[in-house]
Amino acid sequence: MTDASKPWADGKARRLTIARDQLHRASALLTLVLLIIGFAMASPAFLSVNNGLTVLLQTSVIGLLGIGLTMVIITGGIDLSVGSVLALSGVVSAMAVKAGLPVVPAMCAGVLAGAACGAFNGLVITRLRIPPFVATLGMMLIARGVALQLTGATPISQLGAGFGRLGNGALFRVVEMQPNGFPRVIFPGIPYPAILLLVVAVAATYLLRRRQIGRHIYATGSNEEAARLSGVNVDWTKMYAYTMSGALAGLAGNVLMSRLVTAQPSEGVMYELDAIAAAVIGGASLSGGVGTVAGTMIGAFIIGILRNGLNMSGVSAFIQQIVIGFVVIGAVWIDQVRNRR
Repeated sequence: MTDASKPWADGKARRLTIARDQLHRASALLTLVLLIIGFAMASPAFLSVNNGLTVLLQTSVIGLLGIGLTMVIITGGIDLSVGSVLALSGVVSAMAVKAGLPVVPAMCAGVLAGAACGAFNGLVITRLRIPPFVATLGMMLIARGVALQLTGATPISQLGAGFGRLGNGALFRVVEMQPNGFPRVIFPGIPYPAILLLVVAVAATYLLRRRQIGRHIYATGSNEEAARLSGVNVDWTKMYAYTMSGALAGLAGNVLMSRLVTAQPSEGVMYELDAIAAAVIGGASLSGGVGTVAGTMIGAFIIGILRNGLNMSGVSAFIQQIVIGFVVIGAVWIDQVRNRR
């Protein structure tokens, strides 16, 4: 290939990649619509406002985890520790509240704890050259063990109404007091976790598309050696991606524990698989270099609606695990077929 033809070839490859990603997101969106139609036909209550809010609340945690994992997957890595980091961060926030710290600083402490776990993952991967699968598997055990040790494997309760505001509050909620003294909800409002997920998704999209670090993340996952020769600090880029994944896991932990108004050190088990599935269903490639936040959001809602719809249809939790397992396998298989093509 001559030098003159290289820009044309690179431009054509980029256009083909963009077209492929758009087609994949369109197919994922179609799958989401078909799931909604199918579950709505199976249960009229599926399209109710209350159930819609339930889906939003359930999806917000997986969505936050999925955004962080998307950044890691684009670099060509993986993070199996986000479920355990979620639990540890929630425990740290709850213990800070119990120690007398106000709710907001306490939750910031939980997010910082998650970011520290992610930074540790990045250090182990970039400095010790341990594969991401092994490094994050080790952190999954470490974070879970620390959470259980700090709490004595018992929940931390009585955290106050302020701690539950993030997970249970809503914007524009309208409540009317009835003559009998009991409140009646006229409009349930927009849940704070859904608003938080939207803000984080928009910020992450801007970072990946418009900021230099976003271009470096894609370059690292596409061809690490070429990125290094082009002047990209590959190790720092990976550190950034894993730290962001840990911080978002910490934020998700705050949301989940706030919903429960109790810090459960055993929460978050298998959440990493849902988050990975959301990212891959949305078009992220486990080989690196490919993925979008918008696609991950579609994948997260597919997982959330699938769980909610199966639950409303009376399917047992064990069968739901089997179905989600097949979804994960199918998503990875589709990714492998896409890469071969």
